[in-house]
Amino acid sequence: MIAFVSGPVAALAPTLAVIEVGGVGMAVQCTPNTLAGLRTGETARLATSLVVREDSLTLYGFADDDERQVFELLQTASGVGPRLAQAMLGVHSPDALRLAVESGDEKALTAVPGIGKKGAQKLLLELKGKLGAPTAVVGAQRAVASGPAPWTEQLTAALIGLGYAPRDAEDAVDAVTPQAEAAIAAGGGAPVPQLLRAALQSLNRTR
Repeated sequence: MIAFVSGPVAALAPTLAVIEVGGVGMAVQCTPNTLAGLRTGETARLATSLVVREDSLTLYGFADDDERQVFELLQTASGVGPRLAQAMLGVHSPDALRLAVESGDEKALTAVPGIGKKGAQKLLLELKGKLGAPTAVVGAQRAVASGPAPWTEQLTAALIGLGYAPRDAEDAVDAVTPQAEAAIAAGGGAPVPQLLRAALQSLNRTR
């Protein structure tokens, strides 16, 4: 198993980072939150989990070991593969997921694309007690805050990390704000992965 990769960031894309390790570019699937902390040319260290399939080898990368551990524990639930586990971590932090599971918060799980009400109920039952207790107090469980929304900061940082100018990144965030507000008003959180895709489409249309 590849426990981590460390080296210069060779390239960034909406869903992955390429880390140069010993002259080899390792493509690592990452959440927008993890990508937001990376910069092309700078050295990065990502905790990783290698998923082996008959026809593929996929390396998933995380900001720290705790996030990787939660990623792997999520997959112990039936019906949860690496993509859904990554989507869950793309919407919620490890502590937010722990809090959601321990408190039986269906809405937190249904905020994740691909999880419906029945699926959320099943996951809450299967994951109960597996993720452990939150390691810190989660002040804004679903990116709902009284000040600037955390999702806007995450999205702006991710776009800048992909090479867009700060002004263009801010304009793209403004363009997807109605979509984020609608999701929050519906009782979920701001779906950062979907918002990132929408923001990139907005930027491509203006070019």
